[in-house]
Amino acid sequence: SAAIYGLHNKANMSIFILHSKGHVLPIQEVQMTTVTDANVHNIAVKGMFDDCQDIVKALFSDCAFNATHCLGAVNSINWARILAQTVYYFLAYFDVQQQQPQCAPVELQFVVPTGNFGDILVGYYVRHMGLPMHAKLGVATNANDILTRFWRTGRYEKVDDSSDVPLGVVDGKQAEGGHGVKETLSPAMDILVSSNFERLLWYLAYENKGDRDRACQVVDGWMGKMKADGRVEVPVSVLEAARQDFCAETVGTTRYTLATIKKHFAEDGYIVDPHTAVGLTAAERMAAHNPETITQIILSTAHPAKFSEAVSLALRDSTAFDFESDVMPEEFKGLLQKERRVIDVEGPEVELVKEVIERFVV
Repeated sequence: SAAIYGLHNKANMSIFILHSKGHVLPIQEVQMTTVTDANVHNIAVKGMFDDCQDIVKALFSDCAFNATHCLGAVNSINWARILAQTVYYFLAYFDVQQQQPQCAPVELQFVVPTGNFGDILVGYYVRHMGLPMHAKLGVATNANDILTRFWRTGRYEKVDDSSDVPLGVVDGKQAEGGHGVKETLSPAMDILVSSNFERLLWYLAYENKGDRDRACQVVDGWMGKMKADGRVEVPVSVLEAARQDFCAETVGTTRYTLATIKKHFAEDGYIVDPHTAVGLTAAERMAAHNPETITQIILSTAHPAKFSEAVSLALRDSTAFDFESDVMPEEFKGLLQKERRVIDVEGPEVELVKEVIERFVV
């Protein structure tokens, strides 16, 4: 929705936003679909987030289509999005540094709730740019834990074949269509294949091979195997390199997410969204393995107003909490009653989305 509000009603520019039909929360959907400017087009794809992401990548890979319509991405496929996010890592560091007595050196660990591996990848970049970090970057995942499993085993695989727990038992139900995605209270993290993880794999392959072209070939082979087989296993040397910069933790049940929201409201009056709750829970577990000198920074990645069901469920017994007055921004009030404009696409097919773009493009 941020991209929509930034680009609506702009001359000579059309914006097409893909979302998985039935798999975004109502308030998130109306934030997008109630912007009815002529250059804004919301496309509801019958599929999952990974399907939408695959479609966008396919559009960019179609050189002729790309050249005709001058495509640009507004999510972290676009390097500019990654670049912009470096700022608040540095800002957070300097802010904490200034809080220390006589500005004494501070030892930091950043913990990031993630699904698409964009925000946490920025942490990797700023670390290599020289931002002081004295602990590994913390990857926090929900029940869709492909990233945590990679750091545990070296296997990047859509479905955890080693688990004897049926899909959906850990947290929520398996999504329709047999994709293996589990529906959770933190839907922005309900992703199987993390788009930006491919970027990290390239750096790991480059460090391993020492040659850019060879690294490209290696990653192309890995991702090709992932697409064909649903899994790929990297060499031990690559896994060990990944473990030098990252650690990972899964928060796989609704119970922990709700308990964390409740805990932080009771202790300090802070209202946590379910994605940030995953980060806070994972950080608490990671802290048990850190030296006492480490200060953690958890990146809060969403506003609780978008997740009224989860927040209200967690705080239902608190007489001090009122969702309307404590959380709901004025801009959200009345959104559900506004006119909406959305284009339905009945399957995760690139050609169907192309037809929509061709029909509505300015």
